[in-house]
Amino acid sequence: MPITKSAKRQMRQNIKRRLCNKNIKENFKASILEFRKLVTDKKIKEAEKLLNEIFSKLDKAAKEKVIHKNKASRLKSRLSVALSKIKVKK
Repeated sequence: MPITKSAKRQMRQNIKRRLCNKNIKENFKASILEFRKLVTDKKIKEAEKLLNEIFSKLDKAAKEKVIHKNKASRLKSRLSVALSKIKVKK
């Protein structure tokens, strides 16, 4: 446990930050799961709408340094490829 006053304050800040970061991560992860379900069900129009929302969530998470910018880019690329594969098949 922290002993100094500044260490106690830092611990409180870390708890708040961790909760915010966790909320952001859960938010975009849930959206990605929903997107993948739409892709497997071959609902292209709904998936396209959701893809734009996911892109903004990933960009925001990368901007706030919750995830690395390369991870956000990699996820966006993989989701785009998944959508384009079902478009080609139809």
